Amino acid sequence: MKHRYLPMTEQDRAEMLKTIGISSVDELFADIPESVKLQRPLQVSAAMSEPALIRYMKRLASRNADMEQYACFLGAGIYDHHIPVVINHMLSRSEFYTAYTPYQPEISQGELQAIFEFQSYICELTGMAVANASMYDGATALAEAGALAASATKRSQLIVSTGVHPEAREILRTSARGLGLEVVEVGCRDGVTDLDELASRISGDTAGVLIQSPNFFGCIEDIAAVEPLIHSAEGLLVVSSNPLALGLIEAPGHLGADIVVGDAQPLGIASALGGPTCGYFAVADKWMRRMPGRIVGQTVDGDGRRGFVLTLQAREQHIRREKATSNICSNQALMALSVSIYLSLMGKSGLDEVANLNVQKAHYAHQRLTAIEGVEDVFGSPFFNEFAIKLPEGADIAEFNRRLLEQGMIGGYDLGRIDPELKGHMLIAVTEQRTREEIEQFAEALEGMMR
Repeated sequence: MKHRYLPMTEQDRAEMLKTIGISSVDELFADIPESVKLQRPLQVSAAMSEPALIRYMKRLASRNADMEQYACFLGAGIYDHHIPVVINHMLSRSEFYTAYTPYQPEISQGELQAIFEFQSYICELTGMAVANASMYDGATALAEAGALAASATKRSQLIVSTGVHPEAREILRTSARGLGLEVVEVGCRDGVTDLDELASRISGDTAGVLIQSPNFFGCIEDIAAVEPLIHSAEGLLVVSSNPLALGLIEAPGHLGADIVVGDAQPLGIASALGGPTCGYFAVADKWMRRMPGRIVGQTVDGDGRRGFVLTLQAREQHIRREKATSNICSNQALMALSVSIYLSLMGKSGLDEVANLNVQKAHYAHQRLTAIEGVEDVFGSPFFNEFAIKLPEGADIAEFNRRLLEQGMIGGYDLGRIDPELKGHMLIAVTEQRTREEIEQFAEALEGMMR
């Protein structure tokens, strides 16, 4: 048959069975005892035609509460930001979306340059000297930063603030267990890391302090106050940060951070039900060779023309296993490209404008919601685009969110899920996507439910 990839017909099947000398497909499995064979049809739906399958999948998709149809006030790590249409246009180019690790620089210059631009942007935002070619996500980047701190200082204790995202802390603990590291948690006061408790916990065994700013509660940490506490003990300061917020607030690198990590999802990456996202990882010069993953470097070829190559690859695939910094085996190049396109489009003034919109709208929403009788401000610390409120005693956040969904809104995060003492507290995110009308509708709906 000349056309090798056309579907098989019943005649084709019969000819193949005849060639191998059997009369049915069942005879191929004759050696398997009947007692271990499934004696009933599989519990799957019947076969569908292509048009019927498309209609079926569309019906299923329509049951999702997506952010195109619902006003979203849910953040807690994944945020509803505007994504310029040119991003998906660029990502759809086959030379990008089919590209894997660019091991052969002579045929991968476009991909390598895109990653190099991503690294450059991250360095600009974080105030750090070197960034790698991205990580899986922000949470695993934080765990890798903890491992770097332990390796660099030859110490076995990591101190992490409870202001760090709870899921990131879980991943940190999992990673630390495998490396034989102790993880000590320090609590928060007024929504930010308790500096007195932190100072009392730091010792000669502490490899690093890990904080997040803006933190899980939306509050901005005082990085400059944390820096001398850990550096006086010769440990490292690790800061996880929302990169969009860095369009406004001081870069952690300028405040003394040794390692800056985070999730680049706010920069042009769709929420997509929680992923994939793109972690970033940046360090001071001193720790460049200990950085996990890979780095794209700029060089010149034999004719003096600018070119790009992979460099300083310190994973076990490239060097002796015992000297490897990490076993991370890939990066999020396509997502990193989204970030590069987004930042190229926005530029310095555009990023500043978007970050300002987040601040202004979030603070308007905070003012509007806390003016409702029975609703209280929780922390009182400065925040970026996310804040917590306390609803009246006995309020059921899950029920409130269910009723908000019926009104076309995705409500905030129930903080009682992570801490019983925060029962009745809602974490609310307000991005540049939210309009004044949506904020008013949200406030009116909440006020109505409390009556």
